[in-house]
Amino acid sequence: MQPSRTRSSRSSKEAEPDNINIFRISNPKTQEAEEKNPNPENPHFPFPSSPNAKQNPNNKNNKPPLGRPSSWPNHWFKKDNQKTLQNIVLKMQLESLVDEKQKLKPSTPSKKKTLILDFTNTDVTCLLSDEILLQILSKLPVYQFKPNSLVCKRWMFLTGRLFRSVKLLDWDFLESGRLVSRLPNLTDVDITKACLVSRNNAGILLTHRLISIHLDSDFDGDCFIRDENLLSSKVIDLGLGNLARGCPNLRRLVLIGATELGLLSVAEECPTLQELELHHCTDQSLRGISACHNLQIVKLIGSVHGFYNCGITDIGLTILAHGCKRLVKLELSGCEGSYDGIRAIGQCCQMLEELTLCNHRMDDGWIAALSFCGNLKTLRLQSCKKIDPIPGPIEHLGSCPTLERLHLQQCQFRDKESANALFLVCVAVKEIVFQDCWGLDSEMFSFASTCRRVKSISLERCSMLTTEGLESVVLSWANLQSLRVVSCNHIKDSEVTPALSSLFSVLKEFTWRPDSRSLLTSSLEGTGVGKKGGRFFRRV
Repeated sequence: MQPSRTRSSRSSKEAEPDNINIFRISNPKTQEAEEKNPNPENPHFPFPSSPNAKQNPNNKNNKPPLGRPSSWPNHWFKKDNQKTLQNIVLKMQLESLVDEKQKLKPSTPSKKKTLILDFTNTDVTCLLSDEILLQILSKLPVYQFKPNSLVCKRWMFLTGRLFRSVKLLDWDFLESGRLVSRLPNLTDVDITKACLVSRNNAGILLTHRLISIHLDSDFDGDCFIRDENLLSSKVIDLGLGNLARGCPNLRRLVLIGATELGLLSVAEECPTLQELELHHCTDQSLRGISACHNLQIVKLIGSVHGFYNCGITDIGLTILAHGCKRLVKLELSGCEGSYDGIRAIGQCCQMLEELTLCNHRMDDGWIAALSFCGNLKTLRLQSCKKIDPIPGPIEHLGSCPTLERLHLQQCQFRDKESANALFLVCVAVKEIVFQDCWGLDSEMFSFASTCRRVKSISLERCSMLTTEGLESVVLSWANLQSLRVVSCNHIKDSEVTPALSSLFSVLKEFTWRPDSRSLLTSSLEGTGVGKKGGRFFRRV
């Protein structure tokens, strides 16, 4: 029997390595045999005996044979204990990872580091939408729009949508469509200089209050702007059509030499047009303006002395009055007309509040038609060589009951009848301004005493008016609150009476600089200039 034990021990030793490796799964048949209880009589001893041991079934005190018990790995790899084993292995792996992290940690505590991003080579604005970037660019001042448009094509496109006004110098920029594509939201456009054919490198630049042009030294002619100096009417009308279709939100337009067709295209495409300034216009071209029903401000320049000469008569004024009934401000420069034209404007344009006549060529008797302007508040006369030499009977003049301001600038008072008629029509005026008026002496100024509601009077560079003439009129105005006298050389400080000085003390606004020489002397007082030697020159 001894040899048999030796074999069984060897066999068990040879089989031991298979059971010790916990990562190796044993044979299923062997595992099922191990799971069964080899000794059913003793359930408390589940380990199997040696396969070579013999048992006597008739012996009740029979003990199980000695044999090698099963190893712990065999007990672990049972089906019921596989989840427990997996949990143990997972916990061991986690503990090993935690140990490695602790080893990598520095011994000293590390300081907090701020994250610094470098965007030197990237365009951050690409992350923004066009709407957001457009709102950001709109917050910048207007003078920065041009530099911003040079950054890139996208900025050029977005910045172009911010421009609202432009003065066009190159007609090709409009004719090629670039003006409309780059600046689609324009509301104020001036194309006067682009319509003039002149060399920009010419040696002479002739400038007027209304227009300017480059001239050559060999210029010869009566007018500086002739037909060859203007683009053809067809070209101008085509350009106006392109502009009107590309910028339908136009509110102000300044142009020259346009015809009826060009103005009609503007009236059809730009219903919100409110202000129009038209140079070199005629009665026929005003038919196109009559289609602009929402016009509120119109400036018509028929002729400019020395530059061009066109005529606007009562026919054009009547066409304008019947077409543009919402006019609030009207300026007529170098226009011909008479009583009929002014009456048509007063009757049709009942919302008219301001009328300006510049260098007018009106026929006699036009001033009586001002009484038809029932809502007129401001009357301006500028550079008028005559007012109205023959105004007609005084009883037929009428008056403007709502008139508040009368401004006369660089006007000539040549006859007493026109001065008297002017102040009779403007009898309800509250503010009078005289500036550079030739011929305004004490006798002419005395007609202003008929205006009893005057609260403010301004006299500037009226060299023929005297202190006595000023006092006689100013003291008759009981409601006077403001007086301004500047550079009126015949008004002297030494001639001011006590009555006039007492009036000065109760005025709310008072400016007194009548003599330009006394103004210079007072400004140099205390400096020593003007004295012989004085403090600057001493004998050595």
